Amino acid sequence: MGQTAPHPLRDRCAIVGIGATDFTRKSGRTEVALAAAAGSAAIADAGMSPADIDGIVRCEQDTVRHNDLADALGLPALTYWGSTGTGGSAPAGMVAQACAAIASGLARSVLVFRSLNGRSGARFGQARRRQAAVGGNGSYDEFFLPYGLLAPGQMFALIARRHMIEYGTQPTHLGAIAVACREHANANPAAQMYGRPMSLSDYLGARPITEPLRLYDYCLETDGACAVVVTSAERARDTPAPPVSIRAVAQSADPAQQPGLVFGALMRASLTEQPSARTAELLYHRAGLGPEDVDVAQLYDCFTITVLLQLEGYGFAPKGDGGPFAASGALRVGGALPVNTAGGNLSEGYLHGLNHVVEGVRQIRGCSTNQVPDAEVCLVTSGLPTATGALLLTAAR
Repeated sequence: MGQTAPHPLRDRCAIVGIGATDFTRKSGRTEVALAAAAGSAAIADAGMSPADIDGIVRCEQDTVRHNDLADALGLPALTYWGSTGTGGSAPAGMVAQACAAIASGLARSVLVFRSLNGRSGARFGQARRRQAAVGGNGSYDEFFLPYGLLAPGQMFALIARRHMIEYGTQPTHLGAIAVACREHANANPAAQMYGRPMSLSDYLGARPITEPLRLYDYCLETDGACAVVVTSAERARDTPAPPVSIRAVAQSADPAQQPGLVFGALMRASLTEQPSARTAELLYHRAGLGPEDVDVAQLYDCFTITVLLQLEGYGFAPKGDGGPFAASGALRVGGALPVNTAGGNLSEGYLHGLNHVVEGVRQIRGCSTNQVPDAEVCLVTSGLPTATGALLLTAAR
């Protein structure tokens, strides 16, 4: 998997600070206040002051703008700001944009954040309002609404059913993913599902939401915020907490890119083919690593089926074998590939996956509540299905 010339961004930047608020169902705070709390924690963890931060990158769906957060944190000299991606597809790309800004000299230290009141405010899993006319919001997704495709869970249910038809995937395979994430959350006091154990029987006995997906196949709804501080590898050597090197970042879509936010992905030739495989090829090539080098993974889990698809797409199981791989116990700490060791979107909190980046840093630092012994390489992925991104984190040398 190696290459003769390292990618220009390989190990050029590092994450030196992480921060998160409580994950709740009713924060009682504005999204600006949540973002400021997570950002302040990340800056303090990096051993920096607000004056050291001159860049901000946000998710394009975040209601908190760069200038809102700069004002709340008292950043005196912002020289770069940007946004990238929708929802769960954003976090890896946000980190990538921070790296690009630093490598090009547009910023020295960049704060990457995601803040949302995803339970008490805008609830991303709810059905979308039908538009009054075709072209109502310009997302292309409105073409699917008159036919009853109204919520992301319905789309992923179709994908899950197709995987079952083609490969014999069973509900117990998806259940193994949900149970592993819940087990990890029960060792994480910060997780929404801390203290709420779940067995496979509990999973199978839960009510269906959109068949074949049950209640525990769905991610949580969460109020909260997460943030990370990205800086150059050189500056990272002077920070108090162990820096975590960004070995490689990648974003990709299928060769025949589908339009729209999510539903357009149902028009691709195969519902079980996702942009993960193409992203993985880019990522591993840029890193000079392969799936065999990954010790722990934080796989985007808006639904259990997305984890199964990524197990296959990132090369941990052959196509069609993601279900049996999950059911083997491989995803639990002590297994072949521990996954979502803080509980993930399914059981820790739903921050559109930036909490996955935070947990990836903890694993490489060696301070996770479900620490994988001697973890040296952590894969972190972003959401499906129209386009995605991923990064590989390693200990800074």
